Amino acid sequence: MKDAIWSDVKETLQGTLGANNFKNWIEPLDLYDLSGGIATFHVPTNFFGNYVSQNFGDQILYQIQRAHDAIGRLNFVVDKSNRPTAPKAAPAQVKKPVSANIDARFTFDSFVVGKPNELAHAAARKVAEGGPVSFNPLFLYGGVGLGKTHLMHAIAHELQRAKPELNVLYLSAEQFMYRFISALRERKMIDFKQMFRAVDVLMVDDVQFIAGKESTQEEFFHTFNALVDQNKQIILSADRAPGEIKDLEDRIKSRMQCGLVVDLHPTDYELRLGILQNKEQAFALQYPDVVLTDGVLEFMAHRIAMNVRILEGALTRLYAFASLVGREITLDLAQDCLADILRASDRKITVEEIQRKVADYYNIRLSDLVGSKRLRAFARPRQIAMYLSKRMTSRSLPDIGRRFGGKDHTTVMHGVKRVEELQMTDSQIADDIENLRRALEA
Repeated sequence: MKDAIWSDVKETLQGTLGANNFKNWIEPLDLYDLSGGIATFHVPTNFFGNYVSQNFGDQILYQIQRAHDAIGRLNFVVDKSNRPTAPKAAPAQVKKPVSANIDARFTFDSFVVGKPNELAHAAARKVAEGGPVSFNPLFLYGGVGLGKTHLMHAIAHELQRAKPELNVLYLSAEQFMYRFISALRERKMIDFKQMFRAVDVLMVDDVQFIAGKESTQEEFFHTFNALVDQNKQIILSADRAPGEIKDLEDRIKSRMQCGLVVDLHPTDYELRLGILQNKEQAFALQYPDVVLTDGVLEFMAHRIAMNVRILEGALTRLYAFASLVGREITLDLAQDCLADILRASDRKITVEEIQRKVADYYNIRLSDLVGSKRLRAFARPRQIAMYLSKRMTSRSLPDIGRRFGGKDHTTVMHGVKRVEELQMTDSQIADDIENLRRALEA
């Protein structure tokens, strides 16, 4: 009976939903059971079932109830017995380079090395040699504009040059998710699995974007394991360390932490000046008639500390403006032309901003952070927020205390001292403070 009912329902839905929706989302459904007031369907993945339920569930239920009014709801379960298994080895014809969107500007030669990024650079160079896998994965993390993507592109360039026979795939986490969803919709999961398991080097940028995406995480986990088992190199990047990515499955965090995890620290003055000098050499060829006077690069390196992209963009603006108006680049011109960037760089961090950032970081309510509850889950973040307020603002201890629910300045002093002590003995506290400081300065 259920087969006849489902056949009639599908025929009706094909006319109401359109050919594409029917082919992608209705045809793959398998009506497994009609009992207990529930219509149970087998689906290929949880994502597929959730999508159908949210977008077509009401229409499916309505049509089933017309033939079987005892049915009150739908249930979608993954039919693991019918899942296609990944091939153990990809056919030879799949073994071809599939790198895409590699930026020609981002090479090792154009990457300026300084103390904040020297370890990440050395690790990337090692992986780019294409020799035996020594750490897997290589996980690069840091704030915006610190060079993660540059290093990943540089690795791809070097591997393509030195080891053209290798199958190197670079893509963002969003592209991975898009390809996965497309494969589901087009019923090409075997092709998807085969392509990703055939690579020699897999590079995924901004992996924090798969957090919270259940089905994508599951497929990423299996892809990761399959490549590691074959001793293939994996390179990942994110805006924070694996353990700090919220809504990322613990098993994936564990896999990411089993290789080499490298932090790209915020730039210092020397590195920023080196980046500007490197960029200036290229602009000197592009704008031969533009004169750059002494002191401008040093001024910019001191004043623009947000990230490398903004720093390089500021110099690009200066050269373009000077070329258009026929003027040399002086300190006065730089101050006028870059006024908005300089104002943003001079932005003052407030106690309230620190409180919001700390509360978000530790996933607690702002009222609990500034309140008087002495639970450790609130007290430690509160002390860290006091410490950052003392270090990153010009507010006095009594003023900071007032902004934490009217606490005495001695309470703030105790909190600051306690955090200073903990930083020396607790690496997690030290990492938390560094992450918060970077986030506030970004």
